[in-house]
Amino acid sequence: MTPARKLTLFDLDHTLLPIDSDYQWADFLAGTGRVGDPDQARRRNAELMRLYEAGKLAAEQATSFMLGLLTGATSAELAEWHEHYMAEVVRPNIHPVAQELVRGHLERGDLCAIVTSTNEFVTAPIARAFGIHNLIATIPQYCNGRYTGRVSGIPSFQAGKVVRVRSWLSSLGLDLNDFESSTFYSDSVNDMPLMEAVTDPVATNPGDALRRIATRRGWKVLDLFDDASSATP
Repeated sequence: MTPARKLTLFDLDHTLLPIDSDYQWADFLAGTGRVGDPDQARRRNAELMRLYEAGKLAAEQATSFMLGLLTGATSAELAEWHEHYMAEVVRPNIHPVAQELVRGHLERGDLCAIVTSTNEFVTAPIARAFGIHNLIATIPQYCNGRYTGRVSGIPSFQAGKVVRVRSWLSSLGLDLNDFESSTFYSDSVNDMPLMEAVTDPVATNPGDALRRIATRRGWKVLDLFDDASSATP
């Protein structure tokens, strides 16, 4: 098999999806009474989102709350809840234009992966829905048939995304420098470390801070859900 000449990485939330899957998962659980006090959960969820959008969220803050949501139920219960979440929240927000963007890279033979800070439990079914087999996500610790609420390994967040991508490539006998080009699509200033590590960063549906940086540095800006014609890679 001929090795892929190009590496293409996708952030997930507000990049391939117009929503934040982590935030929406917490909101879904709160709205269905599955996380204790719904109002308290929603307040904490909103507070963490504000910090994230400002680029001030620490990995420990996010994982403590989000992974804690997995501890109160069995794996079977979580799987059932996630099926409902996919049907009610995620699938209605998988837009053809995002699917076309991914499909274009896959069909031309790029090595593709989703690289997201959202945990693996929430995002693995979403990655499969996009047809992407490689997922680099924060890994929730699992022990004796239950999630513990702690992180296993390095969170896939900010500079941790670079570490995790390099580790994944190393497991394949590869390095970032082995590719003719490497692309990363992301909306968030939190992803600056990985955007600076690739050859072709693409600010995708960017927030104001990232849009300013992209404009100043001459990076491509892609407003994916505003202009379907721009989604062709």
